Amino acid sequence: MRRSLTLASLAVASLAVTPALGIGAAAAAEGDTMANLQPVALNGVNGSGTAMVAVNGTRIDVTMAASGLLPDNPHAAHIHFGADARHECPSAGDDADGDGTINTTDGDPAYGPIVVSLTKTGDTSPDSGLAVDRFDTAPGGEISYERGSINVSEEVATAIADGESVVVIHGVDHNDSGKYDGKAKSDLDPKLPSEATDPALCGVLASAPAGGADTGIGGAATGQDTGLIALGGGLLLLAAGSAAFTARRNRVSA
Repeated sequence: MRRSLTLASLAVASLAVTPALGIGAAAAAEGDTMANLQPVALNGVNGSGTAMVAVNGTRIDVTMAASGLLPDNPHAAHIHFGADARHECPSAGDDADGDGTINTTDGDPAYGPIVVSLTKTGDTSPDSGLAVDRFDTAPGGEISYERGSINVSEEVATAIADGESVVVIHGVDHNDSGKYDGKAKSDLDPKLPSEATDPALCGVLASAPAGGADTGIGGAATGQDTGLIALGGGLLLLAAGSAAFTARRNRVSA
């Protein structure tokens, strides 16, 4: 009987220590996501694009292509996320002031604040949200963007992997003048015309499996996790078998 208790204790102990080795802990964000970029409601852009973001822990790699934008002018582009946002692109109903266009603030309830600035060089934090000298200028109205190893917070990485973030490309030529020169001022910076910061294209980053079957414990199990799960299960089976054997022996002896 003492032997079966010892084995049972070992099995329980093995499960108790596995969280420290990865079991039961939240899995690191990982996966490939893609957004189909479509014109933002009311803003009259005839364009489209695609953005792809690969998440690996707290690092992301971004590839983006778009066309139909105002040629040869800077187009700020960001990944947006807000815990209280709807995690979607704005609709006509988001035109809060009823002026017939969607500005960045109008879109906030849908897509949330900036969490990553898709600059070509340098800082990628929200602080660079209006770094117009470091965003793509869309030669010929097209953007071809690629940047890897962008560091983000755990919260942002998880939001992207879970399909709760939105890619937005800004810059709209409302008056078809070929430049940003409208009378309305930007809601983000009164030194800029609203055309420079109004959202043009938008798409939700939809999560996709990174590979492997769903384990039901928050993500695909790693090799180490799988081994530990098998070890814990094996020890429990061994303990149960030993206890059953002891019970049978005791009955025979009686």
